Amino acid sequence: MQSEFSDVLKQIRESRQKVFAHINTALIDLYWQIGQMISQKVSSEAWGKSVVSELAKYITQNAPEIKGFSDKNLWRMKQFYETYQSDPKLSPLARELPWTHNTIIFSRCKSAEEREYYLRLCIKEHYSSRELERQISSSHFERTMLGNQKLSAVLREVHPSINHTLKDTYVLEFLGLPREHEEKELQRAIIQNMKQFILEMGRDFIFIGEEYRLQVGNQDFYLDLLFFHRGLAALVAFELKIGKFSPEHLGQLNFYLEALDRDVKKTHENPSIGILLCRDKDEEVVEYALSRNLSPTMVAQYEIQLPDKKLIQAKLHELSDALEEKKQ
Repeated sequence: MQSEFSDVLKQIRESRQKVFAHINTALIDLYWQIGQMISQKVSSEAWGKSVVSELAKYITQNAPEIKGFSDKNLWRMKQFYETYQSDPKLSPLARELPWTHNTIIFSRCKSAEEREYYLRLCIKEHYSSRELERQISSSHFERTMLGNQKLSAVLREVHPSINHTLKDTYVLEFLGLPREHEEKELQRAIIQNMKQFILEMGRDFIFIGEEYRLQVGNQDFYLDLLFFHRGLAALVAFELKIGKFSPEHLGQLNFYLEALDRDVKKTHENPSIGILLCRDKDEEVVEYALSRNLSPTMVAQYEIQLPDKKLIQAKLHELSDALEEKKQ
């Protein structure tokens, strides 16, 4: 009986979701059409700013029950249409997101590439508007574009799509840690803010445990954080280091991965992945350390403050210019 009730509830939820999606698409189409009309009227000089304000007042006076058509929002509709009118690839993506998400993306993103990135990211991760704002503020797009991931050759071989899953740098400003902190403080703060931590990493991560016990021989060892990644179908071990990366850190992580694969991993799962999350790293030292490493591992860095967006955008422009010069 319970299973039958569960099936009915599942059908209700799926139908409601389809209805909401249909309503959202219809609403976005309406905003597109109004934005198109305003854009054409303004560009032909048939309408000025005052006419748009008059339109907003007219809607309010004649249909006070209809909300969302202030002069400010009408101008947003115009901007929405003008942003995507010449990009047929992006306009269908925009229709999959709520209006609030769209306004955040087209008002804060400066290029078509950046807009596409956040449109796809929102569709994939199902971000709330607040979560989307945070990802833009943390320069998620720029960090991904600049990402110089330090991965072992084995990790690339076992998980070819890994570049689209893990990041080179994780921004953990939500932990509220002081500049000087201990590893235990970092671990405790992550546990207390696990929802935000998983949002920063990606929703496919599932938390399994902290200080995860591994018994090898007659000894007990404790792994800082253990996750499972649904997309990679693999256990993901995190070792936390508050200092600079040192090659010997990998020896400990490799040992944990061997224990996980022998004693914890299920037969249908892929080999376990190790992530050494450190406060700082010398890129060349990391590259040397990983070059002959035989385990699927990577070295990532964490920051406890939001990055300077202007600085990181400048670095992205420098990289883009350098790539263009190489092509010529």
